[in-house]
Amino acid sequence: MRDYLLLYINGKEYRIRGADAFKTLSNFLRYDEQKTGTKIVCEEGDCGACTVVVGRVENGEIVYKPINSCIQFLYQLDCSHVVTVEGVRDDGDLNAVQQAMIECHGAQCGYCTPGFVVAMCALFEDKDNVTAQDVRDALTGNLCRCTGYDSIINSALQIDTQRLKRMRDLYPAEKVMPALEEHAGIPVLIEYAGRKYFNPADLEGALKFKSENPSAIIVAGATDVGVYCNKKGFDPPAVMSLSNVPGLSQLAVEDGVLVVGAKTSLALLEQLSKDLIPELYQILWTFGGPGIKHAGTLAGNIANGSPIADTLPFLFVMDAEVEVKSVSGQRTIKVRSLYKGYKSLDIKPEEIITRVLIPLPTERQTLKLYKVSRRKNLDISAFTAALLLTRSGSTIESVRIAYGGVAPLVLSLPQTEAFLAGKEHSLETFQAAGEVARREISPISDVRGSADFRYQLAENILLKFYYETAGERELVCR
Repeated sequence: MRDYLLLYINGKEYRIRGADAFKTLSNFLRYDEQKTGTKIVCEEGDCGACTVVVGRVENGEIVYKPINSCIQFLYQLDCSHVVTVEGVRDDGDLNAVQQAMIECHGAQCGYCTPGFVVAMCALFEDKDNVTAQDVRDALTGNLCRCTGYDSIINSALQIDTQRLKRMRDLYPAEKVMPALEEHAGIPVLIEYAGRKYFNPADLEGALKFKSENPSAIIVAGATDVGVYCNKKGFDPPAVMSLSNVPGLSQLAVEDGVLVVGAKTSLALLEQLSKDLIPELYQILWTFGGPGIKHAGTLAGNIANGSPIADTLPFLFVMDAEVEVKSVSGQRTIKVRSLYKGYKSLDIKPEEIITRVLIPLPTERQTLKLYKVSRRKNLDISAFTAALLLTRSGSTIESVRIAYGGVAPLVLSLPQTEAFLAGKEHSLETFQAAGEVARREISPISDVRGSADFRYQLAENILLKFYYETAGERELVCR
């Protein structure tokens, strides 16, 4: 058992003990290490000024991804290598990304510039040639308040990749990987001032700790927990990270079921979904920036249980299940029956989500997913919806419907589903179904929209679904 975290920052080894383990990475970098290139602005993962890249050992190599350091705690980064904007320099000289930003006037006030530089370096980790759309996608999570986006995008497009050194060139794996691999097999327990942190080396250790500490908070990406801690003063007495537990990163299709491990990032799920489930891909594309999606997980989105969680309506209509384990065994729970109330889940305190099991749409089914928010990207939803339709000619055989943002929890709409079953696929049918849907929801007014607005959306989304599927006869999964 270790009583310290092991991580590298810009190639230098750190052993973190005691109170430091519970600090955010951004605070540690700025105030303890004086690496002030990492800026702190929103502390919610919304602006990208705090972007760093984090490398973890995967299949015998170190893979680097961008993350928002303001909502990452040091205890999440055990056995990783963090590279900040100070660490992307090439032997003391500006690297090709920084040079391009100068030549193309990519910086105005300069406050957001380090985050953009690091995010661009991450973009080129596994790409040599990029398009303008590649750049926009990679920089979605980075905000420039001076509105200098054109010059920033031009900078990325004019980077001389022949002289650009990747992280693997700046920090050869043989210098950091042996220690990371060795320490990953040793569990970590840190106790300080009544707080406890545990990072197990295997699932058995995780289940034992959860049985002994049932109130412990489990973190993977901590994209929600980090915000609660920063903005609401949430201070859990016991925390467990699963970052070093093997076997929880599964992402595969087995007998028509998509299996998503508890540690699998939303970024990897998005990548797989592009051809497999295009509707899900579009929702994940708008979900957040790379700094959020490379950290966040589907299991975390489920466990957080927000009534406006973007993935939950999809999981409802696909009849997905979560697999949970404890020292007493394992069981599966239908996502549709998982929530008992606002953020109240039918998961026992000693249980851990290990996998999510999602049946794929069949060739006779049409899936549509919708998200309504003030901004298209990187914004909290005001309303979400999912519909899964099976149709025979012009007759609706069955339909599953789930709405988010219309009640204290995501809702299935059984009355609307029953009303539609067996009826003609027509405008009149869906207009009438909208009136039924209105009676099944109980929205409130908040900063994202009024109750009346959401009632109207409950109707309008059914009409939108009709118009998008009206011309189809033989429906296939797109």
